[in-house]
Amino acid sequence: MNYGKQSVEKKLRTANSKTRKYSAKVFLAFLKSLFVLFLLCGILAASIGFGMFKGIIDNAPEVDIATIVPNEYATTVYDSAGNVTETLVTAGSNREEATYEELPKNLVNAFVSYEDSRFWQHNGIDPRSIMRAVRGVLTGDSSAGGGSTITQQLIKNSVFGGGMEKSFGERLERKLQEWFLAVKLDGIMSKEQIITNYLNTINLGNNSLGVKVAARRYFNKEISDLTLSECAVLAGITQNPTKFNPITGQKANSDKQKVILQYMHDQGYISSEEEDEALADDVYSRIQNVDIVTKETSTPYSYFTDELVEQVKEAMKEQLGYTDTQAHNMLYSGGLSIYTTQDPHIQAIVDEEVGNPLNYTAARYSIEYRLSVTHKDGNTVHYSEESLKRYHADIGDSGYDGLYDSEEEIQNDINGYKASIIQEGDTVLGERLQKTLQPQASFVIMDQKTGQVKAISGGRGEKTASLTLNRATNTLRQPGSTFKIITSFAPAIDTGSATLGTVYYDSVYTIGNKTFSNWYKSGYQGYSSIRDGIIYSMNIVAVRCLMETVTPQLGVEYARNFGITSLKDTDYNPALALGGITDGVSNLELTSSYATIANGGVYTKPTFFTRILDHDGKILIDNTPETHRVLKDSTAFLLTDAMADSMESSRKFSQGNSGPSSTSTAANIPGMSNAGKSGTTTGNNDIWFVGFTPYYTAGIWAGYDNNQKLTSQNGGTSFHKVLWKKIMSRVHEGMSDPGFPAPESIETADICRKSGKLAVSGVCNHDPRGNAIYTEYFARGTVPTDVCNIHVRATVCSVSHRLPTPYCPERTTAVFLVLPPGEEGATDDSAFAMPGYCTIHSANSVIIPPGNDTDSPDSNNGPGYGPGYGPPGSGIGAPGQWPGPGY
Repeated sequence: MNYGKQSVEKKLRTANSKTRKYSAKVFLAFLKSLFVLFLLCGILAASIGFGMFKGIIDNAPEVDIATIVPNEYATTVYDSAGNVTETLVTAGSNREEATYEELPKNLVNAFVSYEDSRFWQHNGIDPRSIMRAVRGVLTGDSSAGGGSTITQQLIKNSVFGGGMEKSFGERLERKLQEWFLAVKLDGIMSKEQIITNYLNTINLGNNSLGVKVAARRYFNKEISDLTLSECAVLAGITQNPTKFNPITGQKANSDKQKVILQYMHDQGYISSEEEDEALADDVYSRIQNVDIVTKETSTPYSYFTDELVEQVKEAMKEQLGYTDTQAHNMLYSGGLSIYTTQDPHIQAIVDEEVGNPLNYTAARYSIEYRLSVTHKDGNTVHYSEESLKRYHADIGDSGYDGLYDSEEEIQNDINGYKASIIQEGDTVLGERLQKTLQPQASFVIMDQKTGQVKAISGGRGEKTASLTLNRATNTLRQPGSTFKIITSFAPAIDTGSATLGTVYYDSVYTIGNKTFSNWYKSGYQGYSSIRDGIIYSMNIVAVRCLMETVTPQLGVEYARNFGITSLKDTDYNPALALGGITDGVSNLELTSSYATIANGGVYTKPTFFTRILDHDGKILIDNTPETHRVLKDSTAFLLTDAMADSMESSRKFSQGNSGPSSTSTAANIPGMSNAGKSGTTTGNNDIWFVGFTPYYTAGIWAGYDNNQKLTSQNGGTSFHKVLWKKIMSRVHEGMSDPGFPAPESIETADICRKSGKLAVSGVCNHDPRGNAIYTEYFARGTVPTDVCNIHVRATVCSVSHRLPTPYCPERTTAVFLVLPPGEEGATDDSAFAMPGYCTIHSANSVIIPPGNDTDSPDSNNGPGYGPGYGPPGSGIGAPGQWPGPGY
């Protein structure tokens, strides 16, 4: 039995041993499998990690010296003398580039000591800083500092847009790429270039990008002039431009400045004495003073810059193919240098004179008023100045014209108006009142030879905003009589259809339902030449010239060739000659059209800039203006000569010297040749004068923005000419006068001013009003070949001065005028028309010798008679009738 028991135990021990061995093998196999699995997972993870890392690195942006240079720089505008006049900038793009040589050593050292103390030693990334930053994150030590080098920060700002990722994965991806690119950049860019680009890139608060702009913004000095304390102030901003702003966060910035100065001392950049001196500097009071001045001197763009912006954007779209958005972005953040045509001396004169209240005989105000009220019934109503007009009508104020004599009067009126609207329980949502000085004016002056605009003024009074109403360039007003030259007289002469001596009959003139009249009260003048029409601004002459010689279609064509772009298809009508057009014209285009005449007939598109350089100093646009010939040089001279006469004091050839006066004498510049044309619209809503000298062409407009009439109480209709004269006299001080020399295409001839034809000696010079012969200029080959047929000499009764009858005892001769048939109304000429027969001497008062029948009135063959004249009472030969041949 014992043997059996032992046998069983042995068998059990053997079985257990086998089980343990088997279990061990299984466990070992499991461990091997687990190890392999972990190994495979590790390899897989490593492969995936490596692949991801490689993918991240492979997807890193390309970086080179060109792409790492900061962008979004402010655009700088220069006048013709090289002075900076404007800085065009939007938020986030007012950067100006500084070179390494401009950077003070203290500035570089301040940033390096605090931001990246091993900057000059590492290869773009600093492992020590990275480990320090990691340790700070793990231990919660916020004072441990960041791990980014200056090179990394430059990469982040220039390549990654400042690092604004939202998720951890995005931030990790950017950080890995940042490390890679920092090492790469360090290999291709010098440390000096890296620190320079970094300092040009950083945001230093108050919309100051880069240290150069910040130096001006906070200290009003160039960067090279910064002191040690100022350098430390700037270095303390960049970590958090809002928190450490030296204006709004002075305490925080001051604490940071002390830390930076300590770092600079500890790292051997400055001595203890220098540190103490910087700490003692009251730098923040200096910053506050500069901030006050900066705010006080912050002004809107000038009127010149307003138009410059439009012209530059258009040039970019036309010449570079930019979209409107691309042009806008390039203009405001492309770091351009724009060289303008603005002459600072001339602009100063224009600004002074246009803004001088002594140059105006009235000072009134117009208003733009907005009031929004929610009434107690819940209804919201928006009121305007139109509502104010209705209020005045409702209270019986029929004389209200929207103009006020003082700001106090405006406020009193607004208070009364509001009291009539707002009731108890109403809520005022908003109110805005804008006052504008009136009458207004605009002025443009340009060099006619180059097309360069030298100065403009878009209005008088304070300019409160940029890119607002510019009355000089983008406001259309009716041009009045200035258009007589452009649409009527210039085409007539230039096509060879008329000369300065060509006459039109100034009398009652009706086309369709429209009867035209003249501006003057001295009556119709009869035969009047184009020269007369220019000097005395004769409406009937201009309209008849357009309708009888030119045609409205040709007039419009010439105006457009002169650069007038605002004409419509509705402007093909007689009123075109007088400037009665659909939309009006701008001062800039009207002035440039007259500059065409001053430039010998060659139009040059007005320009506000000569060239634009990109941020690297390369020419982006070389602005060569568009030119084309509009008039022959002879036409330009003839118009110039007549307009020069309009500026000399004279009266129209007429009875008793009672005709209209020359219209432009108030603008005449003493000691300088000048020529020009005035213009006044019907109702005196717009007044113009456009003229030129051998040097410059200038145009002035004046009127009320809301078209109130220029009455004697509202400023009158001549102050603008005096203003033009004052400006141009100052502009031309000290200049020689070369005159307006006649080109070789001009010749002269003596003609009769009443017929425009060759004068007849003994007849034309015996006009009842004086000598009607004068010397006129003509384009070569256009001198008339016909002789005067308007003046005639006839035998008259010595007593009645009428055609003699057989009973008139004494006879003499006299000069009369032949009048055109079909003209209505009396004119200055009609008083000297061929008279009827004598009514003093008749058969009842004179004895006729017998047999002397040959002298009877019925024969019409006696002395002093010509064919076509009947006896007294017959109606033939009555005053104003067209006489027969021989007279």
